[in-house]
Amino acid sequence: MSVVKAVEIPVGHFGELSIGGGWVTPATSETFDVVNPATEEVIARVATPSTKDADRAVDAARRAFDEGPWPWLTPGERAEAVVRLCDAFERRLSELNLAWALESGAPLAHGELMNDGAGVAVWRHAVGLAPDLPWEEDRGDAIVRREPVGTVLAVLTYNGPVVLMGMKVVPALLAGCPVIVKHAPESQLTARILADAAHEAGLPEGVLSFLPAGTEVTQYLVGHDGVDLVTVTGGVPIGVDVVQRTSGRLARTILELGGKSPAILADDVDLDVVMESLAEGASSFLGQICVSLSRIVAPRSRYDEVVAALASYYSGLRIGDPLDRDVQRGPLAVERARQRTETAVETARQAGARVVVGGKRPAHLEQGWFYEPTLLADVSNDMAVARQEIFGPVTSVIPYDDIEDAVRIANDTRYGLAASVYAASTGAALDIARRIRSGTVAVNTAGMSLTQPFGGVRCSGWGRECGAEGILEFTDIKQILVAGGASFLQSTLG
Repeated sequence: MSVVKAVEIPVGHFGELSIGGGWVTPATSETFDVVNPATEEVIARVATPSTKDADRAVDAARRAFDEGPWPWLTPGERAEAVVRLCDAFERRLSELNLAWALESGAPLAHGELMNDGAGVAVWRHAVGLAPDLPWEEDRGDAIVRREPVGTVLAVLTYNGPVVLMGMKVVPALLAGCPVIVKHAPESQLTARILADAAHEAGLPEGVLSFLPAGTEVTQYLVGHDGVDLVTVTGGVPIGVDVVQRTSGRLARTILELGGKSPAILADDVDLDVVMESLAEGASSFLGQICVSLSRIVAPRSRYDEVVAALASYYSGLRIGDPLDRDVQRGPLAVERARQRTETAVETARQAGARVVVGGKRPAHLEQGWFYEPTLLADVSNDMAVARQEIFGPVTSVIPYDDIEDAVRIANDTRYGLAASVYAASTGAALDIARRIRSGTVAVNTAGMSLTQPFGGVRCSGWGRECGAEGILEFTDIKQILVAGGASFLQSTLG
């Protein structure tokens, strides 16, 4: 039985690609089937980019950078143009949320939270910062300038195609870099809506291209001599592949590579107060979020209580049609994610973990890539389920003996993207947070700030997105030494 309703798709240009600022005919007749993950039905057949189309996009970006005018505009002029772009995005938010639900299964409420909330906040903050950043400074004996690094390839994922525009694309544009936006192949609908909005903004030719491409074309672009910087969100194997393909030309890379994020619960934590934040931080969008709190590190003295509270929350989540506003969890975005989740849960069972809630496909949904939010107990940190990123709806509860043990467990991972600490005392939580090796640690909440620098350590990547640092990642530093030194510079720079 299916409970998913049909709806009109809010996008066109199925047979075209957006390259260099205009809709163009693809170089080949290859197509891609857009599958609704809630019904497993093909809802659109669209043109897919080839390596020839990739060359066209790189050539357009190359001309825009080498011949201008985009990199030569003042930061304020670029910010004005990017404001027009953001305005255009925001006029399409309802369409983008619907498209994301149709192509990736994100419930409408989740889309509004992420896109209308986080997406708008991150790109508006960036355009507000850009004009006043230290683009050129008098250092006394020399001028220090920040200049655009060149052409940028931004590799986006299906779990945040709109928010990542604010985290990667908008900062690169503000820095003066033309951008080839490489959406995931599962983001065909949102990519076309974003491209159509970008055309309305009237950016110079070549500054933006949108290529929702598969693996072959993506790898071709990553290795392209015409690309100066690659920024990517993905898994560790993808990050390693990117580094290998860019190393020969020493192209810059910014890597956000996911994690296995812990949440430490102090023994004095009030579960009634923190449970919504904790459970949503662990299971929102079925765990298809890079900072998902997939490891709950709970005091052994309160272990059963923590498991019971999480089980109660998970059991109350409504799973179904992502277009139904009463639904809290839709399907997984891709079939391989459900297969990966099923394998991880079965492996955990065999290793001795206990399925408390979930661990199966919902009985009332015969079609669609649905899987119940799953809570595992009796998990030790050496189990595969506690060490490997699943990117699916699996939460493991791991016991600890004292805070020293909790910190050891939290840090016993090859990742280091995000973490949370929950405690009755904010001061005590901060002390614990300072001891966790992670790019982001939240205290008595979950997630991260999208207006401050965000990124990982160890296998969670390198580089930072968001905030001033996220814009300046797309620049090179130039020193200009001037004869006459400070007195001359003061007279010319005021």
